[in-house]
Amino acid sequence: MKYIVILCDGMADEPLSDLGDRTPLEAAHTPAMDALAAVSELGMVRTVPAGMAPGSDTANLSVLGYDPEKYYSGRSPLEALSIGAELGENDVSFRCNLVTLSEEEGEYEDRTILDHSAGEISTEEAAELIRALREAFREEEPKERPCYAEGYDFYVGTSYRHLLIWRGGQTVELTAPHDILTKRIGEYLPGDAVLRDMMVKSYDVLKDHPVNVQRRAKGKHPANSAWFWGAGTRPALASFREKTGVSGAMISAVDLLKGIAAGAGMHNISVEGANGGLHTNYRGKGEAAVRALTEDGYDFVYVHIEAPDEMGHQGSARDKMTAIESIDSQIIGPVCDALRAKGTDFRMLVLPDHPTPVRVRTHTAEPVPYLLYDSRKEAAGRPVYSERTGAETGIFQEEGWRLIDRLLERDRQSKAEKDR
Repeated sequence: MKYIVILCDGMADEPLSDLGDRTPLEAAHTPAMDALAAVSELGMVRTVPAGMAPGSDTANLSVLGYDPEKYYSGRSPLEALSIGAELGENDVSFRCNLVTLSEEEGEYEDRTILDHSAGEISTEEAAELIRALREAFREEEPKERPCYAEGYDFYVGTSYRHLLIWRGGQTVELTAPHDILTKRIGEYLPGDAVLRDMMVKSYDVLKDHPVNVQRRAKGKHPANSAWFWGAGTRPALASFREKTGVSGAMISAVDLLKGIAAGAGMHNISVEGANGGLHTNYRGKGEAAVRALTEDGYDFVYVHIEAPDEMGHQGSARDKMTAIESIDSQIIGPVCDALRAKGTDFRMLVLPDHPTPVRVRTHTAEPVPYLLYDSRKEAAGRPVYSERTGAETGIFQEEGWRLIDRLLERDRQSKAEKDR
């Protein structure tokens, strides 16, 4: 038996009047998902425990079977695992987004965040900007401001997602940039004077950098400021294989998911052209999943697709539908066809990690719909897969980190209780 999770990041949403009171998932053309829904178990699952911030970090830990209340130590430390950043016991890691701030105002505090991803800036362009920040902060005289070269290290990640590590630092409560789009940033800046000062200076360093001059000339958003958030300390995840008894692989373009996989001892599979955006290599991800299960000896593959979440943050229902339709036609349909053609028995779990409604352009903590398909047998399902049909079944998993037990058909309750 082979197991596969298709994690459609941020896919769940709210009914929209522009879509005839339908969600983007309901309005999208999804024949592959709907065909599975007719013979699958549908239900709802709470992936974000009550009282925890809704994010891809806590939610994906849940889907992989890790109780966030036990294992979560911050978002950026998980990303640090992915990019190989050294993180000591007394170090604190921060996500460093390259964002687009408004440029009309005189003071940094009066600006607003226009785009949390700087137009999904390329990793190559972003690397130049991160290098510029490193050089600028190393040039500072200690007598004028803290010596950033001693104690603060920048690491290049992917696209707009990068890291700052504070050696021997402390955890600071910070705000995610996608939570305050179009809002004045003054009241959301770090209380820590050094972090705040670094963000202010980053604007001076980046706003007229050649990369941003070229981006403006092409009509793209400039990456004109660093934004720190997601602070945390070194995580300690239990081995995925020891917890589940199956060998696992991760397919994702996002450092967060790669970091979770690295921490859990799963294998990370890279796919050329996978970039975490709307125009990622969907088909390549599906093909890589089939190879991992049928040729490379893995029992379990987790395919993470970031695009629906990014389109939710952008506030575009149409682009979110496009992302969902691409997942359906280029991943779910072809993967099912390929596994059946090879005579492989498999169980597939399809779900979002959390909602990212286009109305609010950020994550929310509501339960999400899941679809659980078994190639060996048919269940009494629903004609379509959606938020509405998931809720109609009355099936609800309160502790999301236990859902993987349903996928693996294993009664691990006693072990899970011990792990808590």
